[in-house]
Amino acid sequence: MKNILLAGACALAMSGCATITRGTSNQVQLRSNPEEARASTSLGQSCQTPCTITVGRKDEFAVKFEKDGYEPQTVEVKTQLAGSGAAGFAGNVLIGGVVGMGADVVTGATLEHVPNPVQADLIPLKKIEPVATVTRSKKRPRA
Repeated sequence: MKNILLAGACALAMSGCATITRGTSNQVQLRSNPEEARASTSLGQSCQTPCTITVGRKDEFAVKFEKDGYEPQTVEVKTQLAGSGAAGFAGNVLIGGVVGMGADVVTGATLEHVPNPVQADLIPLKKIEPVATVTRSKKRPRA
């Protein structure tokens, strides 16, 4: 019984609490108004909105939204310390120790993406109105 408990304690000490509870990847929702825009990330992923992509918690990236008849829009997605990630990181003091803290920092498990969901409100392209042309008639000589 002691060996089982010791093995479990060692396993927990070798990995971070946030890494265990939150994982090393995150799902980010991509939305646009109007829907059915092409969304492509600087990480190489693409989909048609609304959609969800999975990215590494440490990855910061840009999302470009495109739809025929609308101006393209790019939204930057950054990372920040998550509330629950901080709690998991703090849990390393009790269970994971320095090794667990290091694992959380390396994997980015304490981070979340902002904004999430990523929203793009696309602006319609301005329609170019045809310019009316004025034609001058030739003057006729007076008789």
